[in-house]
Amino acid sequence: MAMRNTIKTAVLLASIGGLFVLLGMLFGGPVGAVLGLAIAFAITGASYWFSDKIAVRAAGAREVTTQEAPELHAMVEELAQRSGLPKPRVHISPSPQPNAFATGRNPSHSAVAVTEGLLRECPPHEVRGVLAHEMAHIRNRDILIGSVAAAIATAISFLANMAMFAGLFGGSSDDDDGPSGATLLLMAIIAPVAAGLLQMAVSRSREFEADRVGAQISGDPLALASALRRLDQLSRRTPMDIAPAQASAWIVNPLTGRRKDMARLFMTHPPMEDRIARLEAVAAVDRSSVDERAQLPPTQTSSALG
Repeated sequence: MAMRNTIKTAVLLASIGGLFVLLGMLFGGPVGAVLGLAIAFAITGASYWFSDKIAVRAAGAREVTTQEAPELHAMVEELAQRSGLPKPRVHISPSPQPNAFATGRNPSHSAVAVTEGLLRECPPHEVRGVLAHEMAHIRNRDILIGSVAAAIATAISFLANMAMFAGLFGGSSDDDDGPSGATLLLMAIIAPVAAGLLQMAVSRSREFEADRVGAQISGDPLALASALRRLDQLSRRTPMDIAPAQASAWIVNPLTGRRKDMARLFMTHPPMEDRIARLEAVAAVDRSSVDERAQLPPTQTSSALG
């Protein structure tokens, strides 16, 4: 499952970058294609180095010390040890909506952020489950993947707007080698939609994997399932004021409110009922394994555990 998700993510990211090359080719032929590829690489590099600063600033979060939030720091440190990662920096966002995200270009330069709403609305075991999910994102390098996808999708939308203006004001004539106004207008409509759909698909595939790995890290799949159920309900009451491009970074979509009316293709996160069902299935398998070991005679139990 993990390898399949990784391959799927790589294909989706390559597809988003390919849209840049296609747009460049339409504007400038082979030279434009090379320029589009160069822009895609430049955006990827910027996302790599500045993803943490961008995400933290967008959330209005601030870094807190151990003295300011001792219990939160203790949870993060314990989960970092369980996951074999350096302890990330800890931030708190003033948002009343219960939510959380992880950011940073790699495990050595990572951070986790929780909202004041999460600390206020969720019991400690659910907060721990949420933090385990975020540690899974760090271990899986999902932060970089999501940041690159968001940055490229945003840039494609910007280029598409330029193409729309060019198409409205004429484009190339029939005697020119460049694209016609109609072609530019068509690409202006298709490109951002395609980029957005691919970005959302990247986000959905990584969320399922982070749930699974987070459950392993915490050792308590039902805590995360319970937290997701609570966060899904409460986030609908208090949507967060952030840019849509940042929505996929959070454990639940902070902009949701009428998600049931939307097609699944346009979701930044998998359906919550699917995420919860998978976690409950993991918990059921874990319970079954424990029950089977408990029923073995002592000698067989030692052999099974050894």
